[in-house]
Amino acid sequence: MPAPVLPLSAAAADLVAAHDWYEQRSPGLGKDFVRMVDAAVAGIARNPELFPAVHRGLRRVLIRRFPYAVFYRIDPDAIRLIAVLHARMDLRRLAARSGD
Repeated sequence: MPAPVLPLSAAAADLVAAHDWYEQRSPGLGKDFVRMVDAAVAGIARNPELFPAVHRGLRRVLIRRFPYAVFYRIDPDAIRLIAVLHARMDLRRLAARSGD
């Protein structure tokens, strides 16, 4: 049985902020962004080890059509979504979240 995918509250807040930003630029674009993130999370759930480790055990999957990435960690009991952030973000900013 696959491990559950659990988002941290910070990752959920990232998603809402990015959705709102895209939605302000063009109605419906935020919804498209969320659909692409959902597809990426589904890929993580199907095969969590498929995506590369990029920083201290955190893995990253790039979001199709958008310059964002989902960062996650594989724990023994669950897959934890750490962040949904712009792909050009400095990875050192993830250090505080990765210990959650």
